[in-house]
Amino acid sequence: MMNFGLVRLILVLALGLFISASVSAQAFHQLRMDDFQGVPRSNNGSVIAYTNCSISFRYQAQRERDYYRLNFDIQLTLNNNKSWMDKGRITSQAMLAEVLRHEQGHYTIAYMEQQELLRAVAKTVFYADYQSAAANIFNRIDAKYKQLNQDYDADTQHMTNRAQQQSWDAYFKKRLEYMPPQE
Repeated sequence: MMNFGLVRLILVLALGLFISASVSAQAFHQLRMDDFQGVPRSNNGSVIAYTNCSISFRYQAQRERDYYRLNFDIQLTLNNNKSWMDKGRITSQAMLAEVLRHEQGHYTIAYMEQQELLRAVAKTVFYADYQSAAANIFNRIDAKYKQLNQDYDADTQHMTNRAQQQSWDAYFKKRLEYMPPQE
């Protein structure tokens, strides 16, 4: 015999987790040379390219019984006109491939941030303090990936440390391969 009170409680909890947030996102992007439309900065030292990504974090809230349902739109944008590559310093196809691989790492970090944000909001039940709760999620995850981006450039020395670059490339490959699906 099934206990309908328990089934209803489980269903309510499951629905609360499922419908407290809905999300939308776009697919992963493989960088190409023509993604870099910005003007290279003068005095850029050893930096040959720069990838500029932004994540927009918007939502609409709808009150349900004792919680809020938030419909999120978390978009990752590769800002082509702010991303640049000093093409005059690219001396071979092999060098171009190295530069693109390194810059792909920066994009991948931004993509991983977007995906973690999507997973975090999808499994969060929001209440009356939904604005601060959503902002706290974004700020916590954004700080984590800003630090990861800084660590990436420091470890690879802006791609010049090839051993570290290979290590990071392997890390990114595994992270993308085993990325949990959006809930």
